[in-house]
Amino acid sequence: MEREPSAKAAAPAAAALFAWGANSYGQLGLGHKEDVLLPQQLSDFCNPGCVKRITGGGGHSAVVTDEGSLFVCGLNKDGQLGLGHTEDVLYFTPCKSLLGCPIQQVACGWDFTIILTENGQVLSCGSNSFGQLGIPHGPRRCVVPQAIEPLREKVVSIAAGLRHALAATASGMVFQWGTGLASSGRRLCPGQTLPLFLTAKEPSRVTGLENSQAVCVLAGSDHSASLTDAGELFVWGSNKHGQLASHAAFLPVPQKIEAHCFQNEKIAAVWNGWTHLVAQTGLLWLRA
Repeated sequence: MEREPSAKAAAPAAAALFAWGANSYGQLGLGHKEDVLLPQQLSDFCNPGCVKRITGGGGHSAVVTDEGSLFVCGLNKDGQLGLGHTEDVLYFTPCKSLLGCPIQQVACGWDFTIILTENGQVLSCGSNSFGQLGIPHGPRRCVVPQAIEPLREKVVSIAAGLRHALAATASGMVFQWGTGLASSGRRLCPGQTLPLFLTAKEPSRVTGLENSQAVCVLAGSDHSASLTDAGELFVWGSNKHGQLASHAAFLPVPQKIEAHCFQNEKIAAVWNGWTHLVAQTGLLWLRA
């Protein structure tokens, strides 16, 4: 005996975006600057179901849609929103200077933003006080995204820290710029000459990774990381909180975190916080 069909299954709820927490600069995109204790739904500045990436910096936020549109809000005193002015923005607003230029990824630093287009070009805006925009001899700040010309090869991954940034190219090379790690390096490695990529204000190739192919780069406040196509994780910079899995206080050059730390499994994905990392081994399976 066949079972009679029950009532129609409920349609899946429409996607929505929520925000909460610190909001001193309007970085939640809710239209005000009051901190929010419980999740609040954002107005539909875009189709929430088409959001590809969401990220945040010291006081600003960014959203990238499937169509490659970039929306930004929050602190903008150095032009880190790329909107052509320095006024804070309380609602997610499209970056009009990039209309017609589809965006693949965005990385928000403390007071600057790094942007990767779908064709592999890298742009930057915001504070350049420490060379974190990667624009040699550039102004102290840029209020409209500018191309980082020294990065001539197609880029596949970007990252932004407190005062430094990184890019991984299609051929697997890693570049870093911005002097954010240099002060810690000089203090913790006295008498040691730091590699150029820690002190450069334009993209400089990270040495020590020549025998690996990077597929992803990450940046914390004062450290960097690179994931390779072989599932290996290299880290460098400040180890103040043990985030580099080393006994050294500072790693001036990349060091691989040994496989036994991950039960001898290859790393499939890595996520980075301000002073910590999270790695996933194996494959990620999604249920339909």
